[in-house]
Amino acid sequence: MSIWKKLAEYPLVRKVVYALVGIFSYPGLMLVNRLKISGTEHIQDLPTRNVLFVSNHQTYFADVITFLHIFCAVKWRKKNRLGIPYYLLNPFTRVYYVAAEETMRSSWISRLFTLAGALTVRRTWKKDGNETRRGLDPSDTRKIQRSLDRAWVITFPQGTTKPYAPGRKGTAYIIKQMRPTVIPVVIQGFWRAFDKKGLKFKKRGVPLSVTFKEPMQIDYDAAPEVILEQVMDAIEQSKRFMMQGPHQWKDQKLTA
Repeated sequence: MSIWKKLAEYPLVRKVVYALVGIFSYPGLMLVNRLKISGTEHIQDLPTRNVLFVSNHQTYFADVITFLHIFCAVKWRKKNRLGIPYYLLNPFTRVYYVAAEETMRSSWISRLFTLAGALTVRRTWKKDGNETRRGLDPSDTRKIQRSLDRAWVITFPQGTTKPYAPGRKGTAYIIKQMRPTVIPVVIQGFWRAFDKKGLKFKKRGVPLSVTFKEPMQIDYDAAPEVILEQVMDAIEQSKRFMMQGPHQWKDQKLTA
């Protein structure tokens, strides 16, 4: 285990990282842009372990940072808002997020974000955008399972910021094996406001939204393909939603 991963297991280290990242990211979410949150009533009374958040993905870091802000605010009994970020004085740190190993090694700031609870896995997509279907890495699966055993985990089934990309079966296999409470999340506006990494502004005054849906009703004995299709539909990235809203990916391509 690397020194970064060892440090990430110390609650005090994670609290310091959350506070630092939270202080610097808060203005970009609430002052430079306009964050709207809905559905936090679905996460207020969740168990402290074996909860899996599945979400669409628009930037490398801004999406996750926003989730961490919201989880901390909910811990302080805030509903559908961040308000003044005094919640950073005692943040909620029982959460991990799945991230590509290559991304988390790319810079010193990404290595810092590793301390916030990154579960690094091998990238499913090549850097040139071409799809590569790699086999499910058992070590990656075990890593996520161990984290679910003691905390919440955020994952992005598509493994890419490309809208309407197909989901990875690995997410369905983990759901079948661990039988977690699954909370779908739909985010909007982040690709418009931030660059691909989510660390620089592309546009100011953008409405950002994060919607938490109620826990999914899942037949854990169903085939992985069936579970994955249900997940992709819940995060509004299935073929059905692509056909309903093609303007979303066309607009993104034009403004990227």
